[in-house]
Amino acid sequence: MGKPKLELQPYHQFTMAEWSNFRADEPMTLAAADIDRLRALTDPISLEEAEQVYLPLSRLISLYVEATQGLHRASTRFLGADDRKVPYIIGVAGSVASGKSTTSRILQALLSRWPSSPKVDLVTTDGFLFSNAKLDELKLSDRKGFPESYDRAAFIKFLSDIKSGKPRVGVPVYSHLFYDIVPDEQIIIDRPDILIVEGLNILQPGELPKSGRPILFATDFLDFSIFIDASEADLTEWFMARFRTLRTTAFADPTSFFHRFSQMSAKEAEDFGLWAWTAINLPNLRDNILPTRSRADLVLTKGSSHRIERVALRKV
Repeated sequence: MGKPKLELQPYHQFTMAEWSNFRADEPMTLAAADIDRLRALTDPISLEEAEQVYLPLSRLISLYVEATQGLHRASTRFLGADDRKVPYIIGVAGSVASGKSTTSRILQALLSRWPSSPKVDLVTTDGFLFSNAKLDELKLSDRKGFPESYDRAAFIKFLSDIKSGKPRVGVPVYSHLFYDIVPDEQIIIDRPDILIVEGLNILQPGELPKSGRPILFATDFLDFSIFIDASEADLTEWFMARFRTLRTTAFADPTSFFHRFSQMSAKEAEDFGLWAWTAINLPNLRDNILPTRSRADLVLTKGSSHRIERVALRKV
């Protein structure tokens, strides 16, 4: 009789009760009003959940940043190079409607309130989408949000510039009101201590060139990555709930790209929302986003209530 097969698991798995214990004595620096301000439109996160999930996570990241900085100092001493600040980059990935924005904003607020008061900036990959005109030219208008709809070369250059310590790096501005890149407008990122990058496909490896020539991927620049996970059924419901809310809020603005949806009947709008989910967002989730989950350092799994129920932390 042979030895029992040893199953190797790449992640430590935690219930919320177990994970919240890693807070240790870290004080909560956000109030309920801060959470209300930072959460996304239909994300019902509470102060209690933020305290249980993101406070331990901010403590973990603080330890990782300290260790990474120590490694950098050691290498600069060895090389006799300038001890230039190297920003720590965190990637936050997940489906449309998963709650990436809430996670990113709360994490930014908590990290910036460390005793050392680090400079923590946040950008989304939306700014690296091709313009609507370019997408039309490439015949990719119905694939907005898919990997090929982004200017990946510009995004890689941005990450490279940030990692090399370049000052005042520009990021194109994307308007959700106009559903397009805003011409001649930029957000300036100036040598942060920590940069959080939020995006659907931030963990995508991309295609290797047939020539065998070396190529860089976004993940080459990430020090830590987070994936927000949920079932397809829950993501569908959350997307539709957000769509219904937007119909009576942002879409009601006559200047909004989506204003016509506020003029439709409830059934017409509902039918369109479901079409957008099943024809665009769901295939992107299945083909591009979900396959990158196993590349994340940390996976936050949500239940149907939108609350995080499990945490998985990569072992090494």
